[in-house]
Amino acid sequence: MRYWLMKSEPDAFSWDDLVKKGRAEWDGVRNHTAQLNMKAMALGDRALFYHSNIGLECVGIMEIVRTAQQDSTDPTGKWMAVEVAPVKPLKRFVTLKAIKAEPSLAGMELIRQSRLSVAPVRAEEWAKILDMAQTEA
Repeated sequence: MRYWLMKSEPDAFSWDDLVKKGRAEWDGVRNHTAQLNMKAMALGDRALFYHSNIGLECVGIMEIVRTAQQDSTDPTGKWMAVEVAPVKPLKRFVTLKAIKAEPSLAGMELIRQSRLSVAPVRAEEWAKILDMAQTEA
């Protein structure tokens, strides 16, 4: 299993929106590196749902329930999307400020490539974030 961090602006699509829907296509990603990350996802991989722009915090855990297929919002057929389902909310949200303050997370892609909307998370980073969130895997 691999781990990921996926960003969404909560005023466009929030954790609560995903929970209400039960599962959703993670569409609209128009960055080549983020696309490569989505193409690398496998069924059952887990991802942190990160509220970007508003909140700047990890708020929940999602599961990849459909691998990369054509993005339904892209009429050109160039871009891909995956489908995600909520697993559980984090007991304690983990802010970007807290992540940046944690020395063991200094190499995290969220910090190194801050504009990347879909990024890999190393197993040890995943474990640390869940520890900070007081949430069991």
